Amino acid sequence: MPTILIIEDEPELVKVLRSYLEKSNFDVLTAYRGDTGFSTWEIERPDLVLLDLNLPGMDGLDVAREIRRKSDTPIIMITARVEETDQLIGLELGADDYVTKPFSPRVVVAKVRAVLRRSGAEPTPTQVLRVADLEIDLDAYTVTRAGETLDLTPTEFELLSIMTANPGRAFSRMRLLEASQGAAFEGYERTIDAHIKNLRAKLEYDPKNPQYIETVFGVGYRFARQ
Repeated sequence: MPTILIIEDEPELVKVLRSYLEKSNFDVLTAYRGDTGFSTWEIERPDLVLLDLNLPGMDGLDVAREIRRKSDTPIIMITARVEETDQLIGLELGADDYVTKPFSPRVVVAKVRAVLRRSGAEPTPTQVLRVADLEIDLDAYTVTRAGETLDLTPTEFELLSIMTANPGRAFSRMRLLEASQGAAFEGYERTIDAHIKNLRAKLEYDPKNPQYIETVFGVGYRFARQ
């Protein structure tokens, strides 16, 4: 299994990322400081590094710079910085991709797989969900209905993939929020209603009479058994 090194100083975020990556058949190493993260990289030589920019001990950009001096190990930057300059600096230093907080852990897993494939590392098995006339490619992050590609947002994709993987199961709004955004995400349960409304508009042939996503009154939503 490919080994992923997470260098991130937020323990709760590390816990969430580690859980998602391990469930996706990756080995995971962790470090909470830039200097110890770089030392771990030197010793273990992982297949990919998830690297936060704001780190104690050694800045994430410095860690990336030192890794690039010695190796072409794939790097995905994790940052709360939204300035374009920071993202460009990271990419110029040799980062292969980046994600901005807050993010869905499943988006990170998808990016990890994509970067590993591009780098020539051993690919993980393609995961495709097929229900009725829907096809959801969890690796390519695409959804098609009867051969037509649907343009979904990351959150809409997460909600659809979670429910289609468990047809007939009723999910509460809070459960959907946690599953799609991760335990570290803070949000309101009712935001799920807005996402479901938008998802139905793209997914259903007749959104007013949905055949895929059913409302479970007093609970939340479920994907109908086909």
